[in-house]
Amino acid sequence: MRVSPQKARLVLDLIKGRRVEDALNTLIFTKKRVAATVEKLLRSALENANYLSSEKGLDVNVDNLYVKRAVANDGPRMKRIRPAPMGRAYHYVRRISHIEIELAERGKNGEALANVAGAERVSGASPSKPRTKARGKAPAGKSKAKIAKKFSGAR
Repeated sequence: MRVSPQKARLVLDLIKGRRVEDALNTLIFTKKRVAATVEKLLRSALENANYLSSEKGLDVNVDNLYVKRAVANDGPRMKRIRPAPMGRAYHYVRRISHIEIELAERGKNGEALANVAGAERVSGASPSKPRTKARGKAPAGKSKAKIAKKFSGAR
């Protein structure tokens, strides 16, 4: 969506942890431009949950759904140039956000029973795989002390 993630997070923070009905009512009366898009995405996630309960046979009670997770991540940035006085140019960045909303069914004690995810962008990583940091190898060859000794001598 073509709005900065910071502005989208302002609206998403209003609906985190709320029931879907309350979140929709909040979004309807929010005076932010991004609220209409978030409302559309939330309705899409709700329809996905309804589809899962009716067509796929997954036992999801649509009335007990709440917004488990709502995230706005950075997307690609568009770099633009605006004319400035005296033949110069000002550079600015148009930011794009990826909005993800995850719904879950709340049980009698309040814990999550089932998850339904609705996202504008779906990441390709599998959640079962643990993530590991890539570690770079140390450069082979001479150590820093030998290189410093070499260059510290007289010429």
